[in-house]
Amino acid sequence: MTEIVMPRLSDSMEEGTIVRWLKADGDHVARGEELVEIETDKATMAYESDAEGTLKILVEEGRTLPIGEVIATVGEGAPAGGEAPAPAAAPPAEPAPPVPPAQPAPPVPAAAGAPTAPAPERGGEERVFASPVARRIARERGIDLATLAGTGPGGRIVKADVEAAGAGASAASPQAPAEGDGASGRGTTTGIEPTRTQSLIARRMSESRATVPSFTLETTVDMTTATSLREEMKEAALEGELVPTVNDLVVKACAIALREQPEANGGWRDGRFERYSRVNIGVAVAAPGSLVVPTVFDADRLTLAQIAATTRLLGERVRSGEITPPELSGGTFTVSNLGMFGIRSFEAIINQPQAGILAVGAVQPRPAVLDGAVVPRMLMDLTLSCDHRALYGADGARLLERIRALLEAPLSLAR
Repeated sequence: MTEIVMPRLSDSMEEGTIVRWLKADGDHVARGEELVEIETDKATMAYESDAEGTLKILVEEGRTLPIGEVIATVGEGAPAGGEAPAPAAAPPAEPAPPVPPAQPAPPVPAAAGAPTAPAPERGGEERVFASPVARRIARERGIDLATLAGTGPGGRIVKADVEAAGAGASAASPQAPAEGDGASGRGTTTGIEPTRTQSLIARRMSESRATVPSFTLETTVDMTTATSLREEMKEAALEGELVPTVNDLVVKACAIALREQPEANGGWRDGRFERYSRVNIGVAVAAPGSLVVPTVFDADRLTLAQIAATTRLLGERVRSGEITPPELSGGTFTVSNLGMFGIRSFEAIINQPQAGILAVGAVQPRPAVLDGAVVPRMLMDLTLSCDHRALYGADGARLLERIRALLEAPLSLAR
């Protein structure tokens, strides 16, 4: 019998939520077969079975557990599957003998159509046999579980039952939203429950902002030469050949600068400095309802073309939901680029325990002074946020200045 535990799917993961079982209880599972979808602080991903045998699910969908907790077993035959049904049959048996069904009798004379209402009120939601997911959705939508008939095993109320009831309620009361329109003038306020990933991102960003004594440094880079170089590369590129983006140039420049300045390729954790031997650049990628930071490993050793190919692949894997835990781990520095939205500059929040994060703005034509004359140039703003515990002002300034110099001499990056 092999225990399947909540795995550590990223370096920052402390707990995970079971989103969906991809196999049913009692199914035969092969080694390496996708078993369950788990939501972490970074993404939702499938986890493969590391054993072969009959699956016994111990934790239901919607539950959140710390890493290392047992969520299922995979073994031979039905030892685990044969013992579990007995206790599972007990809960449905409890509601039959108890007093509640017999006590609604007094209210019957008063209202012939209301015998079902008193019973739920006496037992409350605690007496209702419902899955955790069903309970959560019911709370969000204000649905009384005691009024629902479960379609799950043993009369258990499942997610589909609550969603069906919610759809019926919406159709029956189209005027309900107006109830929330008060003196605030906001109209109806709809509460939206965040996903597990969104909640953890919010928590980590709040912790970073509240606990990291950060400072920011800004500089403007003349990208005129780099822009011309990219145009030349586009013209010379064969059909289907990748042309490095501005962000690829930035990743390469950061990698070289971090290799030359190892104290910046580190961080602060548990009251100690950390220095990393590898230069791994995390690249922030927007995903539906989330923000994912896949890693370009050993970026200082890759050519510009290799970095371009890697970032394209990682971006595609994030958007398709195929990104894997190893690809989200091990970053030593992060690059966040909002230039594609026309954003001139912004300040990014440090991804602990890393010492810094670089915010990249748009490349835009602006007036600049060159050789005593005001001329149009293609300029880009960079903002470096640093953890003052790991980097001092002069350290951050040297790093940002080196990144700027490399970008203004792009031929050094194209090698």
